[in-house]
Amino acid sequence: MGLKSEDEILHNSMTEDDPNSNIQFNKAAKQTRWGPRHAGAKELASQYTAGKRLQEVGCFYLTLILMAFNGIQLLRYFQIENWYYILPAALLGILSADFFSGLVHWAADSWGSVELPIIGKAFIRPFREHHIDPTSITRHDFIETNGDNFAVTIPALANMAFKFLTYSPEEIMATYNWECYVYLLAIFVSLTNQFHKWSHTYFGLPLYITLLQDLHIILPRKHHRIHHVAPHETYFCITTGWLNYPLEIIRFWTTLENVIESLTGHKPRDDDLKWASKS
Repeated sequence: MGLKSEDEILHNSMTEDDPNSNIQFNKAAKQTRWGPRHAGAKELASQYTAGKRLQEVGCFYLTLILMAFNGIQLLRYFQIENWYYILPAALLGILSADFFSGLVHWAADSWGSVELPIIGKAFIRPFREHHIDPTSITRHDFIETNGDNFAVTIPALANMAFKFLTYSPEEIMATYNWECYVYLLAIFVSLTNQFHKWSHTYFGLPLYITLLQDLHIILPRKHHRIHHVAPHETYFCITTGWLNYPLEIIRFWTTLENVIESLTGHKPRDDDLKWASKS
């Protein structure tokens, strides 16, 4: 069977004008599948703790400091004649961010449980909540939306800052293109969930954001809606979405799932379906 087009996947699954206003139902059980009033969505939302908030705030501000410092240093050592190396490095950073967003999104969507120690409530919980209440992300402020993504960039940014503080100018220039790659990767990883949030925001976005979406420079709204057609088994990349179709053509995620299921016996998205079935 060939791949379906985007329009075929979306047909009769969500409203075209504003999918956020659409509530999908399980026809057999007459049970609400999506929305903030869903029992599973309420329980998952209640598990966002003050401790989690404190961690997000700390990571957010530390990341901003590291980004500012490293950005100044990159400008300091910038040489215009190297633009033909720097541009591909920057573009590769964006592509890498898109791939890693898909890998993390797929792993958290498909495997694990909210009951797992440490990572369950802190990391997997938001993914479960998002599938049964896709609009929840639009009600989160900037830090709740992006705190975890900012946090994962800290080791790479801290390592970069260490190099700028301790390396000689010659050593810095020798690795400059690599640092450009890492810096753009870190920026796009940090903002991935913001792009994701905007893909669920259908009213009130600035014109420049909708233009970036229409040009597919950041994740477009219609493109991401494909992922939200149950059972949420495709189009996992949420930074730009550039890699979604190529990965779908080669059946990348399906192949990984088949390998893991054959080795472990665990089925993908079992925990996701459990939360969706709560009433």
